Amino acid sequence: MSKTPPARGNGKTGWLLVILLVLVAAGGSAAGVYFLMDKGAHGAASTEAAAEPVTAPIFVPVAPFTVNLRGEQREERLLYVGLSLQVTDKASEEFLKQYMPQLRSRLLKLFAAQTAAELMTPGGKDQLSAKILEMLQQPMATPQPTLRVTDVLYTDFIVQ
Repeated sequence: MSKTPPARGNGKTGWLLVILLVLVAAGGSAAGVYFLMDKGAHGAASTEAAAEPVTAPIFVPVAPFTVNLRGEQREERLLYVGLSLQVTDKASEEFLKQYMPQLRSRLLKLFAAQTAAELMTPGGKDQLSAKILEMLQQPMATPQPTLRVTDVLYTDFIVQ
């Protein structure tokens, strides 16, 4: 009996099969990337179109104050405070700028009525903001447009 080696497939067929699998995988990857990138571009465009345009905030800066605070037992305390008022419309912005001397006078009186102990806590600053917003509801002129002030933002705040 003679020994014959087992029959093998053609070597070229194996290599062709490997190359074919690599090409199919590369093509599938390329197609996946193309469709994902295409979907992302259209998805972002449709999201932007659906979202309403964001309006820029309007801030009315108020020059900083240095105010003597109400003290106990002749205690001299100072408040240095700068702030900006956030408004929602140009009419409120223009009115506040036009009546800035009256606004500053009211703010000065309000700040001078505070104590250092009240203002040194975060809650005290929040209460002061609420008082400022309440003060802005009192008319400064007749007739006066409705002031649409949404926030009081402190830019400087030092109690000494």
